[in-house]
Amino acid sequence: MIWLSILAFFSVFNETVFNVSLPDIARQFDIRPSAANWVNTSFMISFAVGSALYGKISDLYGTKKLLLSGLLTYFTGSLIGIVFHKWFLVVLIARFIQGAGASAVPALIMVFVARYIEPNNKGKAFGMIGSMVAFSEGIGPAVGGVIADYIHWSYLFILPMMTLLTLPFFLHVLPDESSKKGKFDVLGASLLSVGIVMFMLFTSMYQWGYLAISVLCFFGFLQRIRRAKQPFIEPSLLRRKKFLAGVLTGGVLLGTVAGYISSVPYMMKDVYHMPTSLIGSAVLFPGTISVLLFGFVSGLLVDKRGCLFTMLVGLFMLVVSFLSISLFVDRTPWLISTTMVLTFGGLSFVKTVVSTSVAEALSSDESGSGMSFLNFACFLAEGIGVSYAGGLLTMSWLKFPLIPTVTDTAAFLYSNLMLVFIAAVILGGIIFSLAYGRNQASSVLGSKR
Repeated sequence: MIWLSILAFFSVFNETVFNVSLPDIARQFDIRPSAANWVNTSFMISFAVGSALYGKISDLYGTKKLLLSGLLTYFTGSLIGIVFHKWFLVVLIARFIQGAGASAVPALIMVFVARYIEPNNKGKAFGMIGSMVAFSEGIGPAVGGVIADYIHWSYLFILPMMTLLTLPFFLHVLPDESSKKGKFDVLGASLLSVGIVMFMLFTSMYQWGYLAISVLCFFGFLQRIRRAKQPFIEPSLLRRKKFLAGVLTGGVLLGTVAGYISSVPYMMKDVYHMPTSLIGSAVLFPGTISVLLFGFVSGLLVDKRGCLFTMLVGLFMLVVSFLSISLFVDRTPWLISTTMVLTFGGLSFVKTVVSTSVAEALSSDESGSGMSFLNFACFLAEGIGVSYAGGLLTMSWLKFPLIPTVTDTAAFLYSNLMLVFIAAVILGGIIFSLAYGRNQASSVLGSKR
């Protein structure tokens, strides 16, 4: 668990390391924020699809082979990015390849925990992994900001190459596994992937043609998994209400936080004209330290007080964070720095609750495909959140004075954007409460009696 958590740190680290550099990338290539955000979105698309793919085929090809191939793919994408960083299209391709390789790590780790960790310790295990993942997501912008400001953002492609240092350990420790007979649903995976890409293009460009293609692909995907002997996603999972509610909750909440984090560099530059290195180290970094503590606490809290109580605590932290920024975004930059502790803390609580709730809703033989689907949905939602936030940053209808306490015209957009994020957090809380609240409240009352 320790070694896999370290590897998870480096694999997910690259998901956010480019966050602070997005305004610099937009300026260098003379593109809009909605286009620059695709540097992260392209990574998250392949990361999401790969999370589902690796978990799905782990039974066929063995975890060792998949983990090693994933790390080598990750290295290849990083090498392409650093060599061809002057071409924006190649940068997007390199990020897509990086995501395809890095996705092997969290996908396989979730399968390990769901299958082999006893139920009374799953909360602690998911808390440990969640804290490492949240820490890597948080410290990424801090490291990325320093490198981008003092050297160049293209050097961020070098950092993931350190994952190759773990290869000797995994080659020695992991057992060799024989391949099993079975087929991979290439058509189903392709329909789903194209549908996702088209939908993300719609969220950033708002061209209805992309949405139409996306809907057709999703419809074809649903028809495919009903007829295929070994579908990409088991149709039985889609009939489990609690499972779907947990996945949807994770998607809404994690996507919202990802969209918010991606908007912070733009906010700090537009409102406070803050340099890239300071945004990463002084604004985003305090929250990264807090996730280590909150990830551990959330695991203990889930095991002792239940998922509902822990989820409510996480939601409260997120709402307080976003509301504070909405009301006082133009007062001081250190307000955003302080609220990042609440944001990352709430994120840690939400991740632990979602992982534990979904795992408990699955039978043992569904754990592999079910947890892989959860990974897929959450990482996909983060990509959609980043893409959607980039599109909202270009919307003129958000740039009007709504909150009386905000007087800086440059801050109107970001103050109003926080209200959108608060609405999304409340929506996620309602979905979770409707699916899990009644049963968990009944179990708590029963235990007290």
